[in-house]
Amino acid sequence: MNTINDKRVVLTLDAGGTNFIFSAIRGNEEIISPVAKLSNAHDLKLCLNTIVSGFQEVVSKLNDAPVAISFAFPGPADYPNGIIGDLGNLPAFRGGIALGSMLEEKFSMPVFINNDGDLFAYGEAIAGLLPAINDKFEKAGSPKRFKNLVGITLGTGFGAGIVRDGELLIGDNSGAGEVWLLRNKLHPEMNMEESISIRAIQRVYSWVSGDSSELTPKDIFDIATGEKDGDVKAALEAFSTIGESLGDAISHLVTLIDGIVVIGGGLSGAYSLIFPAMFDEMNSAYTNFNGDTFRRLVQQPFDFENEDELKEFLKGNSKEITVPGSDKRIQYDSLSRTGVGISKLGASKAISIGAYAFALNALDKR
Repeated sequence: MNTINDKRVVLTLDAGGTNFIFSAIRGNEEIISPVAKLSNAHDLKLCLNTIVSGFQEVVSKLNDAPVAISFAFPGPADYPNGIIGDLGNLPAFRGGIALGSMLEEKFSMPVFINNDGDLFAYGEAIAGLLPAINDKFEKAGSPKRFKNLVGITLGTGFGAGIVRDGELLIGDNSGAGEVWLLRNKLHPEMNMEESISIRAIQRVYSWVSGDSSELTPKDIFDIATGEKDGDVKAALEAFSTIGESLGDAISHLVTLIDGIVVIGGGLSGAYSLIFPAMFDEMNSAYTNFNGDTFRRLVQQPFDFENEDELKEFLKGNSKEITVPGSDKRIQYDSLSRTGVGISKLGASKAISIGAYAFALNALDKR
């Protein structure tokens, strides 16, 4: 779906626990200065009034009438029906709040709500890593194309979204891509987010170094790279631990989804310290009861941030083979592969584009 030249306007919202940021998108670009308001998450009536007034203020700034409202909102939720469930960081939303229906009645236009991991993945599939990789295949003269993508967000928590053949996979209970609940390889009694998050970096550094001061992930990154005094070994281990856990999670995901992976969010900037352990895990092997070993992944993983690996990924292992009983020859690429890259859009823009494209796609289907 190409939305870059679409002239329709969609209202958007970035809903955080503290602040709501309202805006409007046309052709994948923000067309007004965003409107910021306190979320007032403690009071449902006040919070809902804030959402309405925020969109009203955006509409007042537009020259063209918007065609839809589309935004990310935390779960649990029944996203297709616009019903928000019991939220941790927005405590006023308890017992099921029909936010989508309320906004549709108020603004007389369709309303679409998803979670940020889903919209991040969709934005990257529409205008980010997926089309960029396929464009590189075309320029390289390769017939290979990818249609499936997993988008991962690293930050306060561990989130993901899945796009299959151009369509966002939401799930029957709006629960597809809830990767934070994968089993933790390093601590099997815990979920994966305990080892892939900001708090995980801080905890591992504190455990290994014995330093209980409240350092930020940036502080620990600077210690690891020698830009700041501290325990270098502990800092490196903190990021390596995330890498190993992330490699485990991605291996499960690409085994099921069989596509490429894009990573965004605040911690993605530390990929140089995360990727080595991540790819070690993805390239690891299993052993069966006979003592035989075999690759964990059918696909060979490639690092899109490494130019040599990206070239090898694009080249593949293509050759012509003959059709049995015929003189006809066809092209065969025997290299089963996947790759992991860092978002060039940035999580915030990818989510906005995802929200915009999701709304237009849904409207066109109607």
